[in-house]
Amino acid sequence: MQRRDFVHQALLGGAALAAWPRLGGSLPGGSPLGGRHARDAAASQSLRVNGQRLNGWLAAFDRVGRTPTGINRVAYSPADLEGRAFTLDLYRQSGLAPRIDAAGNIVARVPGTRADAKPIVIGSHVDSVTDGGNFDGPVGSFAAIEVARTLAENGRRLAHPLDVVVWQNEEGGTYGSRFWAGLVSEADLDKVARSGKTIREGVGLIGGDVAQVASVRRQPGSVHGYLELHIEQGGLLEKAGLKIGVVQGIVGLRWFEITITGFANHAGATPMDQRQDAMLAAARFTVAVNEAIRRVPGRQVATVGRVNVTPNTTNVIPGQVVLTVDLRDIEQRTIEQFTQTFEQLGREIGEATGTQFRFARLTDSKPALADPRVMDLVQGAATSLGLTHQRMPSGAGHDAQEMAHLGPMGMIFIPSVGGISHSPREFSHAADITNGANVLLHAVLAADRALD
Repeated sequence: MQRRDFVHQALLGGAALAAWPRLGGSLPGGSPLGGRHARDAAASQSLRVNGQRLNGWLAAFDRVGRTPTGINRVAYSPADLEGRAFTLDLYRQSGLAPRIDAAGNIVARVPGTRADAKPIVIGSHVDSVTDGGNFDGPVGSFAAIEVARTLAENGRRLAHPLDVVVWQNEEGGTYGSRFWAGLVSEADLDKVARSGKTIREGVGLIGGDVAQVASVRRQPGSVHGYLELHIEQGGLLEKAGLKIGVVQGIVGLRWFEITITGFANHAGATPMDQRQDAMLAAARFTVAVNEAIRRVPGRQVATVGRVNVTPNTTNVIPGQVVLTVDLRDIEQRTIEQFTQTFEQLGREIGEATGTQFRFARLTDSKPALADPRVMDLVQGAATSLGLTHQRMPSGAGHDAQEMAHLGPMGMIFIPSVGGISHSPREFSHAADITNGANVLLHAVLAADRALD
């Protein structure tokens, strides 16, 4: 993808872009040459996070939501509440003053020296998928806390305020950051999370207030920059032997819930040619989705990930199947094209099997491209720390995707062992986590120096 495409497609207002200067003529990390900026950059160069402390937090957090089948901290569950309490304690240990905003996000602000400056926002999430791992989310969340603590311990105060945020319910549809971007509808509040709670119930359960949720909405251009550290959730960095991924953009994400209705009948007494088998239709549709995605060149992916069968009994023909499809690509037009393809497949398979397909969209996030200047800052930070790196897209959705609506956005990836994520086997080495946190620290310092 060409550089001009990032500028053209970035979801930013003119005010957000105006807050950042051209980065031509800079020290490593993007700091403008000359005077105070050069002195500050030199003084900052020796700063490092406490990697042992950060990795110790992650090791302790591994017990929260740990079950025989993996980490289960799905949003609004008892384990999610325990994880949030653990995280609030880390904020307080680190000298931060956390609060729960009306959307249920955990937020702490470190004031800057400039009263008129927009905040730099850093953070991630601590909720998990079902049977997931301990690194997806907590690495970025705890690293953000560690960055703020490192700055405080070294007596460094940024010009910009620093907002350290742990977003709620990222895995269920980036709800916390979508509230900030004003992208959660009234209908969204009645959707049901994997914990069985509606979003409306969940927000209240974790300390938010749906009646006041408009108060958290921020306007485009209100954020100086957003940075998020995350595990790669793929194997590209590990295979290439590189330490840091400079994220170019985040794929668009569309989740469908598809209800296939047939007719439940006796498995022994109903002839094969008289059946309206919803499970057969679901199986054909699953294969058809896979074949359609593979048929077209590109990076698009689609996954049938959850299937619920009714009545789910050995001797009864399934009368209904509800399944989900997860569709992703970096280009919005590709998502629209495959939406039409899947709906057409449903009509054709329904006609062939005597069943009916009904499509509902659960989540719909457009692709978000990283700001080229933020990519330069991340790349400069990695270079100044002597860490090998490459630019790469993100195939997974992140809160950064929603924050791109509010200001210049960038992400930092560290290697995932074996390219495994959303699994109990998810793992990143302690040294890589420390490296990523140091890149985050120096990217924040560089972003703070990039003043108009």
